[in-house]
Parts: sequence; structure tokens; C-alpha cells
Amino acid sequence: MLWDASALKGYAIEANDGGLGTVSDLLFEDVGWAIRWLVVDTGAWLSGRKVLLPVWALGQPDPARHHFPVKLTMQQVKDSPEIDTDRPVSRQDEAQVYNFYGWNPYWASGAIGVSSNLAMPAIMPLQQVATGAFGLTGGVPQDDDDDPHLRSIAAVTGYHINATDGEIGHVETFLVDDATWSVRYIVVDTRNWWPGEKVLVSPHSVREISWSERLLHLDVDREKVRGAPPYTTSAIMDEAYDDAFLSYYGIGFVPR
Repeated sequence: MLWDASALKGYAIEANDGGLGTVSDLLFEDVGWAIRWLVVDTGAWLSGRKVLLPVWALGQPDPARHHFPVKLTMQQVKDSPEIDTDRPVSRQDEAQVYNFYGWNPYWASGAIGVSSNLAMPAIMPLQQVATGAFGLTGGVPQDDDDDPHLRSIAAVTGYHINATDGEIGHVETFLVDDATWSVRYIVVDTRNWWPGEKVLVSPHSVREISWSERLLHLDVDREKVRGAPPYTTSAIMDEAYDDAFLSYYGIGFVPR
């Protein structure tokens, strides 16, 4: 199922034995566009402390209740390492959390590993989303001290987007596939170029991200973007739309 990443903000997070807080942000890798962490605001429970939860600790989201179940206890989360989520999260920060819970980190072997007393769902083969196959500059860090390329969904929302021949608009939101926990589409508000329209862009089409300029560069031109299958919120729920979109851009199979 596809989720509007912006709409997930504020969802309640429920541990096995009570509420943990609400979703504050999602962190993704700018190489591969895989969602790696939820940032959870614990509110009054832990005096506003924010904690990191890996996406494979999540159960199925419940849109009716605006709620995520989590396969953890409140005490586990309370005792987890305190990470300053107001600054960039480092590979060392991630390793601390993984070590605390006894999980194998996603960068260690390309496969999800968990401790025997905590069964996590195998969301996806991580090597498929962490190889740099989406065309971005840079690569997967090989050293624990390297920058893990983690970025905030909230921070990147609003970035301007340039096609090869000019600006097309800005990032309105991201559509996240909960079967793979990856960004499936970028929703672009084109009001200053194509009034009244919104279009979808695939992360496959993002050639480069300029963090200093708050800008995404695409490897397609404006006419290619304009000619894509029309975007509506109902259309994207149909696999036929996804097939047509991928075919139009000449993108091969994407796990779903």
C-alpha cells in the first residue's frame, strides 16, 4: 500500500504494552531511497525525548486509528540509546541502536538479521535498495564512521525540482510503499510551471540532489514529465497505473 509520508506525521506508535508517542519524521537514504527509521516524539512520557525505531519493527499501519503497532515494549524503548535527532544521524548512532536491540544492521550483510527473542518481519532484501541503482551520485558507505546518507523526509519536502531544461516545481510529499518501505513516487507541485497540476516523479529519475541549494536534479526533460500518465490519488492505487508509469519512463521491475 502507498502512504503519503506527510500524512504519517502524528500517527500514534503503540508498543506491546502501551503508547510510545507519535511519528515526528521519517529518515531515508539518499542512495536507494529506502526508509530506514521513524523518528518518534515520546511527548510527556519521556519528557519530549525523540527515539529512533527501524521500519521493520513496525506492524501494519492502521489508517482508521492513525496508529502503528511496534513489536517492542515500553521499557525497551525507554532504555534505548539517546540519539540527538536534531542533528544528522551518524552511522555510529545507528550502530548503537542496533547493538542495544541485538539486531544486525542493514549495512552489515545485505540481509535483515534479528535476535532470537525479537522476531521482526523480513521487509525486503536490503541489497536491492542500497546499491546506488537509482542513479544518485555517491555510494553506500563501507565504514562505520562514514556518512550513512540519511535524510529527513520533512526537510526535503519543499525542495525545488529541475528537469534537464528547467524547473518543474517543488516536492509536495513522498509516496511510500509499506511493502518495501521505500519511496515509490515523489509528488511534485507544478503550480509555477503547469498551473493546477501535480505530477509524479520516480526516484529513479533523480540524477543528483544538491543539499546546499535545496534542489533535486532530474535526468528527464519537462515534456517527458508532462507526458507521464496523469496522477490522481485513486489511480495510484491500481497496479496497472504503476506498470504504465514504469513503462513510460523505461524503468525495469521495481519490487512491490
